[in-house]
Amino acid sequence: MAEFTIRAVVLGTVLSVAFGMVNAYLGLKVGLTVSASIPSAVLSMGILRGILRRGTILENNVVQTIASTGESLAAGVVFIIGADPSGFRIFLIAATAGLLGILMMIPLRYDLTVVEHARLPFPEGTACATVLIAGDRGRTAARPVFLGLGIGGAYQFVMRGLHLWRETLFVSFAGLHKLSLGAELTPLFLGVGYLIGARIAAVMLSGGLLAWAVLIPLFDMSGGTGFGHWLGLSSNVHAMGAREIWSTYVRFVGAGAVACGGALSIVRTLPLMLQSFRRSMAGLLRRHGSARRERTEVDLSPRLVLGGTVALTVALWAVPAFEMSLLEALLAVVFTYFFVVVSARMVGLIGTTSQPVSGMTITALLGTAFTLHAFGYSGRAGMAATLSVAAVVCVAIAVAGDISQDLKCGALVGATPRALQVGEMIGAAFAALRAGWVLFLLHQAYTIGSEMLPAPQAKLMATLAQGVMQGNLPWNLLWLGVGLAAAAEALGLSSLPFAIGLYLPITTTSSLIAGGLIAKWHAGRRDDEEDPATLLASGLIAGDALIGIALAGLVVSGWDRVLALRSTSAGPVAEGVLTLLPFALLAFFLHRVAASRQTNVERS
Repeated sequence: MAEFTIRAVVLGTVLSVAFGMVNAYLGLKVGLTVSASIPSAVLSMGILRGILRRGTILENNVVQTIASTGESLAAGVVFIIGADPSGFRIFLIAATAGLLGILMMIPLRYDLTVVEHARLPFPEGTACATVLIAGDRGRTAARPVFLGLGIGGAYQFVMRGLHLWRETLFVSFAGLHKLSLGAELTPLFLGVGYLIGARIAAVMLSGGLLAWAVLIPLFDMSGGTGFGHWLGLSSNVHAMGAREIWSTYVRFVGAGAVACGGALSIVRTLPLMLQSFRRSMAGLLRRHGSARRERTEVDLSPRLVLGGTVALTVALWAVPAFEMSLLEALLAVVFTYFFVVVSARMVGLIGTTSQPVSGMTITALLGTAFTLHAFGYSGRAGMAATLSVAAVVCVAIAVAGDISQDLKCGALVGATPRALQVGEMIGAAFAALRAGWVLFLLHQAYTIGSEMLPAPQAKLMATLAQGVMQGNLPWNLLWLGVGLAAAAEALGLSSLPFAIGLYLPITTTSSLIAGGLIAKWHAGRRDDEEDPATLLASGLIAGDALIGIALAGLVVSGWDRVLALRSTSAGPVAEGVLTLLPFALLAFFLHRVAASRQTNVERS
């Protein structure tokens, strides 16, 4: 059966670059990323089986394997921004970290996906295999994904390109000490809200409301008081606007909350992490003999795996473009190896979405920062070194978790492990190649770190690294955030989504709830693996993000002003109606698609 073919590699590479750009944009805008495995598998079947009238289940599996690498690699690339590296250095770090994650995972493949089949469910890998098998039988259509791509892209183009309506509503009440509310009503947020569900969306919204409806008014009232002095607030804080208060003070509260949420996620999973590390190391030390040479058990050569790992480790130190000392390279490899081994097994138990990547990365970053500071690193150089090490670790963790799911999916559909491992490397290389270009294009168009692209994870990492190196962290604001995250955890809320909501602009956190409520309305009555609304939501995200990146090119070139059909200044009431109406229609359409699936299931 055809498997590792030219058409599969080309299509997978294209989707890897596309979904990598989508997740880079999404990570900078929301601080969250989405899995591309199922959407890319459905797109592959739609193109190979639907349009080209050819393609096997193994080819489709190669396509989704290569494609999913792009989105997982992008999840870590955004951590590099704080160090302000060149585009070429972004490529080097992303490609090296991605390859390290793949190579370090390969020796664990047999134990995790075969020996422990009964113990490790691998939820995303199993779901993707279900989609591929169903599609091979002709029961899965790619139409919802293509429809979502078209609608999301058209909506973004008409809204931001032609300026027929605004994308953001925001109001600050001066009489209520700058209490602020707002929402960014776009297909991207509607789709993300549907995928993450009502509970996570509501928890993030609660964090956002606490920041913008409670903390900002509280800080505005506290200027010049003893409490304000303890927090480090300026005596003229009342002269600041809501957004300035948030960026100057509240975001440090959010940073403390995110750090606490990450630490709590590590503490909760620490027994699992230690168990995973011990069992995986035991599997590494136990060889399985050379007689087992069936096609479905052929991995890349152990010599290639070991030699490649050593070569990449030496390259981190020896190649000048990496700008890493021997100590930095060793820290990167040690943290990478530990967390890759943990991640590769952990995703088998709780899935890629649920693994605490942020918590593990924060742990690696703080460990690196304090170690480098003890060795005399300081200032911008120390901050850049810390972020570079954290970026390597984060990319490797994300890619290792992704390849674990891909190899499990391959085991279920009868794929060749070596083909998938080579495919992952190709996907990582091409996704890394476009990473720097996309980041700098978005920065020139929208400014990374602005309200348009807040880059919450990157700013958090930069804040923590800079604070450790310069010794000037606003500790009282950070400890306030730690206390709020701990209180949320005590109340039964998931502290990390709550903390991210506290750290993000209110226009982001409030926008997810619409999609979450639609998902809640149809929860329990839909099959996620074959739900057309899930595929439609994925398409909405991809279409919105891809056109957003294309419009960034127009903004940089200055052509965006030629496309604008109106100035979007008809007054707050009229603009509010014009903004709400198309979003409400889009939300209703998503609801109807989800309801149609529910009706079909009930009839069957």
